[in-house]
Amino acid sequence: MEEIELYLDDAKDTMEKALKHLNIELAKIRAGKASTNMLDGIQVEYYGVPSPLNNVASVTTPDARTIAIKPFEKKIIGEIEKAIRNSNLGLSPTNDGEIIRLNIPPLTEERRRDLVKKVKQEIETAKVNVRNIRKDTNDGIRKLTKEGVSEDDVKRGEERVQKLTDTFIARIDEIFEAKERDIMAV
Repeated sequence: MEEIELYLDDAKDTMEKALKHLNIELAKIRAGKASTNMLDGIQVEYYGVPSPLNNVASVTTPDARTIAIKPFEKKIIGEIEKAIRNSNLGLSPTNDGEIIRLNIPPLTEERRRDLVKKVKQEIETAKVNVRNIRKDTNDGIRKLTKEGVSEDDVKRGEERVQKLTDTFIARIDEIFEAKERDIMAV
């Protein structure tokens, strides 16, 4: 049935977005290695306007334990430093007047466990989102019986929604396992 296909396509697109959002959130959880993604979300005052850090500076990782930030204009180096200190990332910037360096300390065992807990929370949120999408899609498909779609077609549609849900939950579990391995690797 065409209507059911539309619901399934919509569900798949929305589940893909939930997965994309999960990956964005997980990229912010550092695994002990330097990553420019760690600084996503940091806003720097630039001529009185909050701007994303990567719009006012070049951000690189010269090695596994260092992030280097080179402002496009030297005069905002202090603002960048202030934004990093206020970011709750627990990083201490060092500034040589041209480049800000962030040394990423190795993670303690306790900190690794805390990060895995954070990851689990994000994973649970993603699973709940996928299940909510399943519920909304099934509700929509069930309403089609009022429009003359047979109950057998509705049942088949619901089964396909469940298969789609199972596929996405499995992908989320794979993402969790990979992130957990990444965090726990010393």
